Amino acid sequence: MTENIHEEVWRPSKNPWIISIPLMIAMFMFVLDETISNVALPYMAGTFSVSHNESTWILTFYLIASGLIIPCVDFLCRKFGRNNYFLFSVVLFTVASFMCGCSRSLGEIIVSRFLQGIGGGALLPLSQSMMLESFPKEDRGMAMSLFGFAVVMGPIIGPALGGWITETWSWPYIYLINIPFGFIAIIAGKMLLEESPLGRKVEGTEADSVGIFFLIGWIVALQIVLDKGNDADWFGSTWVCWLTAVSVISCIAFFISQIKNKHNALIDLSIMKDQNFFFGTLIQIVLMAVLMASSAILPSMLQSLMGYTSFLSGLSMVPRGAGSLTGIICSALLNGRISERAQVMLGLFFIGCGGLIFGQLNLEIALMNIAIPNYLFGVGLTFSMVPIINLSMITLKNSQLTNASGVQNMLKNIGGAIGTSLVTTFISRFSQKHQMMMVGYLRDTNQAFVERVSSYVQNFLPMTVDPASATNMAHGLLYQELQLQATLWAYIDTFRIFGAACFAIIPLLLLMKSIKSLAKEGLIVDE
Repeated sequence: MTENIHEEVWRPSKNPWIISIPLMIAMFMFVLDETISNVALPYMAGTFSVSHNESTWILTFYLIASGLIIPCVDFLCRKFGRNNYFLFSVVLFTVASFMCGCSRSLGEIIVSRFLQGIGGGALLPLSQSMMLESFPKEDRGMAMSLFGFAVVMGPIIGPALGGWITETWSWPYIYLINIPFGFIAIIAGKMLLEESPLGRKVEGTEADSVGIFFLIGWIVALQIVLDKGNDADWFGSTWVCWLTAVSVISCIAFFISQIKNKHNALIDLSIMKDQNFFFGTLIQIVLMAVLMASSAILPSMLQSLMGYTSFLSGLSMVPRGAGSLTGIICSALLNGRISERAQVMLGLFFIGCGGLIFGQLNLEIALMNIAIPNYLFGVGLTFSMVPIINLSMITLKNSQLTNASGVQNMLKNIGGAIGTSLVTTFISRFSQKHQMMMVGYLRDTNQAFVERVSSYVQNFLPMTVDPASATNMAHGLLYQELQLQATLWAYIDTFRIFGAACFAIIPLLLLMKSIKSLAKEGLIVDE
C-alpha cells in the first residue's frame, strides 16, 4: 500500500515544462511526418518510375507500422523501461528518416517508412503519458494545451512544409530535416528525463504472442482495405471482401484475447469502463477523422479544381494554423474559468460552422473564402481537442496512463485512417451522383444549354472551318465544366458531412462528467 502511494505522489526533480522539451520535439516530428509526404508523392513516383497508386504504399506502410506499435507501448515500457524505450524510438525514427532520404527505389523507401512508423508510433502515447505523469492534476490542463496544439498543428503544416521543401530543394529533404531535431530530442531526453517508479522495467514481463498475432492481422488488413478499397470498388472486389473478413475476425479475436489474458495482455481494456475515458475517446476519434480527412482533401481540391501548385495548396492550410494558435491561447486563458465540457462544445460548434461555410464554395472564390472557414476549423480543433484529452484522463491513476494513452491513440489512429479513406470514397461517389443528376440538363430541350453551345461554337469557328468540329468542341468543353461542377459538389457535400458529424457528437459531452462534479464526488484523487 505504501508503495502505491509513493508511485502516485512521485514528481520529477526538474521542472515539468523543461522535461516536456524532448517529448514535444519527438512527438511533433511524428505527427508532422503523417502528412508531410502527401504533396511529394508525385515527385517520388517520378523518381522511382512507379505509378501514383504504387507510390501511396509509402504512406500506407507508415500508417500500418504506427498502428501496430501503438497498442504494444505499455508492454514494451514494462519490458525495457519507459525512458529507454522512448530514447530507442527516437533513435529508430531518426535513423529511419535518414534511410528514407537516401532511398533509391520504391522497396527501399517502403522498408524505411515502415521502420520510421515503428519508431515514431510510440512517441505520441509515450509523450502524452509522461507529460500527464510529470504534471500535477491541477496543471494538466495547461500541459495538454501544449500537447494538443502539437497534435493538431503537425498535420496542418505538414502539406505546406512538404510542398515548400519539395519545390525548393527536393523530396528527400522532407525526411532528412528530421535528423537534427532527432539528435536534439535524444540529447535533451538523455539529460532531462527521469524514470518514474511506474515507468521502470518490470522483471518477468512476457510477450502476448497470441495478441500480437491477431493485432497484426487486424491492423495490416484494415489499413490495406482502407487505402486501396476505393480503387478496387470496395466490396465489388473479391480481395477486399477477403481482407475485410480477415480484419474483422482478427479484431474480434484480438479483443477477446486481451479480455481473457489478464496477466500479460498488450492492452488493459478495463479502462473502457471509465465513463469519461470512453466517451472522451469516442469524441477524439471523430475529431481525428475530421482533422486528417479535411487536411487531405482541401489541398487536393485546390490543386485539381483551381490549379494551385503543391506549395500553394499546402499554404492554404496556414489560416488553420493561425486558428489553432488562437484556439490554444483562448483555451489556456479560459482554463479554470469555464468548464472543459463547455470548451469542447464551443470547439465542435466552430468546426461545424466551418464545415457549413466550406459547403458554400464555388469555383470563383477568393483566397479569403478559404481562409475564413479554415481559421474556424483551426480554432475549433484546438478548442475541443485540448480539453477533451485532459477530461478523458482526469479520473485515471498514474499507473493507468501509459496503457490508456496507447489505447486512445490506437483508436484515434484508426479513426484518422477511416476518415481519410471515407472522404476519398465520398469524393468519387458524390461526383458520380452529381454528374448523373446534371447530365440531364445537357440536351437540346434546355434553352440555356442551346445558347451556351451556340456561344462556344461562335468562339471556336475562327479556329476551324468545320462547324461540326466546332460543335463537338463546344460539347466537350461543356462536359468538362459539368465534371468540374460535379466534383465541386462532391467536395461541398463532404465538407457539410464534416460539419454535421461535429454537431452530432456534441450530445456525447452530456454523458461525461465535468472536473468540478468529479471533484465533488471524490472521483479525482489529489496527488
